[in-house]
Formats: sequence, C-alpha cells, structure tokens
Amino acid sequence: MDISTVTDVIRNPPAVPGPVWRPGDAWLAGGTWLFSDAQPDLRRLIDLAPLGWNSLEVTADGLDVGAMCTIGDLYALITPAEWAAAPLLRTSCEAFLASFKVWNSATVGGNICMALPAGPMITMTVALEATYELWSTTGSERTVDAVDFVTGNHSTVLRPGELLRSIHIPDSALRKRHAHRRFTLTKMGRSTIFMVGTQSQGTDDLTLVLTAATTHPIRLTFDTMPSADAVADAVDAIGDDLWFDDPNGSPGHRKHLARHYAEEIRTELSTGAHR
Repeated sequence: MDISTVTDVIRNPPAVPGPVWRPGDAWLAGGTWLFSDAQPDLRRLIDLAPLGWNSLEVTADGLDVGAMCTIGDLYALITPAEWAAAPLLRTSCEAFLASFKVWNSATVGGNICMALPAGPMITMTVALEATYELWSTTGSERTVDAVDFVTGNHSTVLRPGELLRSIHIPDSALRKRHAHRRFTLTKMGRSTIFMVGTQSQGTDDLTLVLTAATTHPIRLTFDTMPSADAVADAVDAIGDDLWFDDPNGSPGHRKHLARHYAEEIRTELSTGAHR
C-alpha cells in the first residue's frame, strides 16, 4: 500500500548508514511488512538494498548471513554434508508459508527485527545459537546472542536507529543433531508453537528452544539427557505471563503443546532417531 506520510526516500545511503538516520525514519529492507500497513509516524525511508548486505558465506567458523539475504536465497543454499542441522534452515523457510513473491523479497533480517513470536528466522537462529551484529546511529557495533534479541511481541533490544547488519551461525551448532515440532491451526496457518531440540554429536546433552508459543524465545538447556519429569517441570516453570495469547492459540493450549512436543523431542534424541 502507499505510505502517504513519507516525503523522501534515501536511495543510496553511505556504507555505514547509521549517521543519516533521524526520528521519523525507517530502514527499508524487503518491505513486505512495511508496505502492508499504514505507518503514520514515518517521514523517510532509507533503502538498504544498495548496500549489498545479502551475502551467504560458508566458512570454517560456520555460516554468515547478511541481514538483507532473502528467504528464497537462504532456502536455496547448498550446505556442507557435515552440517547435520542444516535441514533446519529449509524447515524454517518453509514455516514462513508465503508466496514466491514474498520469499524473494522478504529478508532474514527483516523477519528477525519484526520480532513476531511466530517469526521462523528467529526460531532458526536461536535454535542454532546464532549471534547478531548490530550497528548504531554513531557507527559503533555490538554483538548480541539471538536468544536475547527479542524481548516480547514486536519488541527487541534495538535502540532508536540501530539496525541488524548480519547473522553468524557457528559451525558447532550446525553440526548438532536436531529434531523439531510445529503446530498450526490450519495447514497454511501461522505457527501456534515451533519447538526445536538439538544435541551435540557424541553426547547426551539436550537444548530445547521454544518459539511462537511464548512472547519471546525460551531456551532450556540440560547437560545430560533429562528425564520426562525434568523436561515437564522445565516447561511448567515458564512464567504464565510469557505464554502468547492470540487467535492461533490460548496460553493453556500452547503450554499443553509445549509439554507434549518437548517429551517427543526428548524421546527422539534419546533414541538416536533423526527428524
């Protein structure tokens, strides 16, 4: 849709664009959400596309993803055979449930910064222990863990004008065994819950990441494979105020699914099965 309040678009920002930001600005990535609704507070758009932050680089340290990388490009990535958790990249793209036009416009960074509980790029990066590189309006940089970035529904640690530059997924996480469960009310619906379990190769540890069911990602870690009761207790210990409530599921329904899927994933990774 047209955003009638916007009076200017910065088409070619500097390589370090932060200093040109001012109140009333918005960083323009894929724009799939930005142009879907009225934005009455916006006066300028700063187009990040010319900066070329769309790279995908496989290195000895893992995977580096430019914030402007599209969902379609991530889905098409050919990964090293030793990355046992690499299928989760495609699984998370498929959870996007969008048309090919959206896949080829929407960006990994944009989905993360939207901070919706059901954002599948959030699920993917938290489950794979990613870190985010953030750039401020002064040009300074900081790195935050993916699990700490989203603080609530449509809420993040981003400061005014700060932007997400890139995502790093470590090689150690990509080599982990994994299992996942996801529930939607309809076949093509938004996630009611998206849970991922990971386990280091040759160990019996367990990490469970819970998204979509809660207002921000929850990570549960166990040094050794926990009992069914221990997993259930960990889910029960999640505060009542953290369970998300919307038309896709009530807090009680989401908590029930979390207990059920956590036990399924625990059992699967206990027996050595792959999903």
